[in-house]
Amino acid sequence: MKEFLSRENVPFLYLDITENMINLKRFLKYRDSLPEFDEVREAGRVGLPCVVINDGEEIVFDKELLKVDELRA
Repeated sequence: MKEFLSRENVPFLYLDITENMINLKRFLKYRDSLPEFDEVREAGRVGLPCVVINDGEEIVFDKELLKVDELRA
Protein backbone atom coordinates (compact mmCIF):
# COMPACT_ATOMS: atom_id res chain seq x y z
CA MET A 1 0.00 0.00 0.00
CA LYS A 2 2.75 2.46 0.87
CA GLU A 3 4.43 1.82 -2.49
CA PHE A 4 1.14 2.55 -4.24
CA LEU A 5 0.64 5.80 -2.30
CA SER A 6 4.21 6.89 -3.04
CA ARG A 7 3.81 6.17 -6.76
CA GLU A 8 0.59 8.18 -6.80
CA ASN A 9 2.22 11.13 -4.98
CA VAL A 10 -0.18 10.89 -2.06
CA PRO A 11 1.28 12.27 1.18
CA PHE A 12 0.92 9.81 4.04
CA LEU A 13 2.23 8.84 7.43
CA TYR A 14 3.18 5.18 7.55
CA LEU A 15 2.82 3.48 10.92
CA ASP A 16 4.19 -0.01 11.51
CA ILE A 17 2.10 -1.55 14.29
CA THR A 18 4.95 -3.88 15.20
CA GLU A 19 7.37 -1.00 15.78
CA ASN A 20 6.03 -0.02 19.20
CA MET A 21 3.03 -0.25 21.51
CA ILE A 22 1.86 3.29 20.70
CA ASN A 23 1.36 2.41 17.02
CA LEU A 24 -0.37 -0.87 17.91
CA LYS A 25 -2.72 0.85 20.38
CA ARG A 26 -3.51 3.56 17.85
CA PHE A 27 -4.50 0.95 15.27
CA LEU A 28 -6.48 -1.13 17.77
CA LYS A 29 -8.46 1.95 18.79
CA TYR A 30 -9.72 2.24 15.23
CA ARG A 31 -10.16 -1.49 14.66
CA ASP A 32 -12.07 -2.10 17.86
CA SER A 33 -14.39 0.91 17.68
CA LEU A 34 -15.16 1.82 14.06
CA PRO A 35 -17.97 0.14 12.13
CA GLU A 36 -15.79 -0.10 9.01
CA PHE A 37 -13.95 -2.92 10.79
CA ASP A 38 -17.09 -4.90 11.74
CA GLU A 39 -16.82 -7.28 8.79
CA VAL A 40 -13.08 -7.64 9.31
CA ARG A 41 -13.49 -8.54 12.98
CA GLU A 42 -16.36 -10.95 12.29
CA ALA A 43 -14.20 -12.77 9.73
CA GLY A 44 -11.38 -13.06 12.28
CA ARG A 45 -9.06 -10.89 10.17
CA VAL A 46 -6.80 -8.12 11.42
CA GLY A 47 -7.75 -5.38 8.97
CA LEU A 48 -4.36 -4.59 7.48
CA PRO A 49 -3.35 -3.00 5.28
CA CYS A 50 -5.71 -0.10 5.56
CA VAL A 51 -5.60 3.62 4.96
CA VAL A 52 -7.02 5.85 7.69
CA ILE A 53 -8.00 9.22 6.24
CA ASN A 54 -8.33 12.35 8.37
CA ASP A 55 -8.00 10.69 11.76
CA GLY A 56 -10.63 8.04 11.09
CA GLU A 57 -13.04 10.02 8.93
CA GLU A 58 -12.73 7.29 6.31
CA ILE A 59 -11.10 3.84 6.34
CA VAL A 60 -10.14 2.20 3.05
CA PHE A 61 -8.98 -1.41 2.77
CA ASP A 62 -8.66 -1.67 -1.02
CA LYS A 63 -6.33 0.70 -2.87
CA GLU A 64 -8.68 0.52 -5.88
CA LEU A 65 -11.31 2.32 -3.78
CA LEU A 66 -9.03 5.21 -2.82
CA LYS A 67 -9.93 8.58 -4.31
CA VAL A 68 -6.31 9.29 -5.13
CA ASP A 69 -6.96 12.63 -6.84
CA GLU A 70 -8.56 13.97 -3.66
CA LEU A 71 -5.65 12.82 -1.50
CA ARG A 72 -2.79 14.33 -3.49
CA ALA A 73 -1.11 17.41 -2.02
